[in-house]
Amino acid sequence: MRLAYNVYNLFHKSRLQHNAALYKKLGLKKRYYSSVSSKDFADLPVPENSLPSAALLQQVPAFSRLSQADQSSLQNFHQEGYAILSCYFTEQQADAVNRELEQLVQSRTLTFTGNRIMFGFRRSPLLRQMGEDPGLLSLLSALIDTEAILFQSINFFSGSEQHTHSDSIHMTTYPLGKLIAVWVALEDIGPDNGPLHYYPKSHRLPYYLNSDYGNEGNRWLIGEKDYSAYEAMIEEKIRSATLEKKIFHAKKGDLLIWHANLFHGGEPHLNKERSRKSAVFHYFGKDAICYHEITQRPALF
Repeated sequence: MRLAYNVYNLFHKSRLQHNAALYKKLGLKKRYYSSVSSKDFADLPVPENSLPSAALLQQVPAFSRLSQADQSSLQNFHQEGYAILSCYFTEQQADAVNRELEQLVQSRTLTFTGNRIMFGFRRSPLLRQMGEDPGLLSLLSALIDTEAILFQSINFFSGSEQHTHSDSIHMTTYPLGKLIAVWVALEDIGPDNGPLHYYPKSHRLPYYLNSDYGNEGNRWLIGEKDYSAYEAMIEEKIRSATLEKKIFHAKKGDLLIWHANLFHGGEPHLNKERSRKSAVFHYFGKDAICYHEITQRPALF
């Protein structure tokens, strides 16, 4: 029930209060603890970016330090929906993060939720340092035309094997697209230990949200459909659009940046004797309203 989430939100004012001013600015009659979904923004205008990201990137010092191939990948971000930066982090940085995470798991400071560690950056200084790398933050901010703020980290020691999806159904923004994600290979990842897959240009398709698969719910209840209904819809959209799947075979320290609406997921982890250590970071734009479309909860910062 939406009421249950509202009661939960009521006790997290300090982590939700930032939305109250944005609701007021947009003329929405909502409290900081209110449920929120794309339906609330359906009649609002869509703000435009002030400058093309290619122009914004040229103003970023970190951009000039990248290889020509990496620069080209970033400049094509809005056309392709992703960018790949080779060996952005050193092997030493990746190894240090791995050691710290393993120590935090052994001490039970961090625990697994299923096959992943959520919000590890809150307990791991080295992971936070990686996610908030100043050069990386400046590049991400240029790509979404607003200050990018680290919101979430997810760590895997094995392949996610997650079905294809868009992040925007899980971590949604108004305006749409003010979320960006970074996936970092913390070891070499090939065809047998669960590499990432993605669909170039899929971000150009519409944002498929609750209403697109009949999961909006009503005044009192969130949608009751199982997540598999969303996954089935995405599979159909991929077939209809004849999208080409690419698989990211990464070297330690490589990273892939993807657009909020890019379809992506995890390939099968075929060799269970091999680990697949990786980190995912999600960032919201500073002035965006951030929420979770499926559960219709405002995001906690």
